[in-house]
Order: sequence, then C-alpha cells, then structure tokens
Amino acid sequence: MRPNKRYTMANTVMPHNHGEHLAKILKKMPGSDEFLLAADIFSQLSDATRLRILWLLCHSEECVTNIAAAIGMSDPAVSHHLRILKNKGLVSSRRIGKEVHYTLADTEAAHLMHRMIDDVFEMNCPGCGIR
Repeated sequence: MRPNKRYTMANTVMPHNHGEHLAKILKKMPGSDEFLLAADIFSQLSDATRLRILWLLCHSEECVTNIAAAIGMSDPAVSHHLRILKNKGLVSSRRIGKEVHYTLADTEAAHLMHRMIDDVFEMNCPGCGIR
C-alpha cells in the first residue's frame, strides 16, 4: 500500500505528483472572479431569445421594432433582452432620429460571441472576415 503523500504545486496541495506540467498550468489559471465574469458572459448564450437577437445583430444593425418583428416578439420584450445584452457589453446602440438602432458591440467579448455563434450555426458572416 502506498503512503498518502501530498505535493504542493503553485500554492495548491495536490494528492498526486504527476510531474510539473500541472504546476505550470496552475500558475496561469485565472482567478475565481475571472471565471465568474466569463460564466456570466457565456450565460447570455443559454437564453434562446438573446441568442437569436445576438445572431441577428452579429450580421445587421436594427431598431427594436425590426428585431421584434424578425423574431416574433413584442417591442417591450425585445427591449428587455437588449438592455441585458447592452449591460453585459455585448451590444451597442445609437440614436437615429427617434429610433435607437442596435448592433454587436466592438468588444472582445462580443467578437468572441460572434465567432461562437457563427461556428455553432456553421455559417460565415458575409464581409466581416471572421472565421
């Protein structure tokens, strides 16, 4: 029977020593707060309505009324989802006269969502060069 030894790697006590590879990885591992932020951003893709809105805005700039018509929802319901997406930094807006137009934000998180959405639906965005 083997003794119950523990090994310390990157300030973490590991039950087994399988070499230094894990220690190198653990030194680069993001902190818990960074994983919470990433999970929060990725959670936007778990809502089918927000995913549909994001897909549309990855490929177009539209007003709330057109988005609502395109996905078969009311303007207030779409506005609610857009507010959430905007607060997460995934969409941006600009006022054109009395209308507010929405599009994918120019952030790293939004561009990652665009690539993921395109990959999931196996499509290329015409003219954007992402792929």
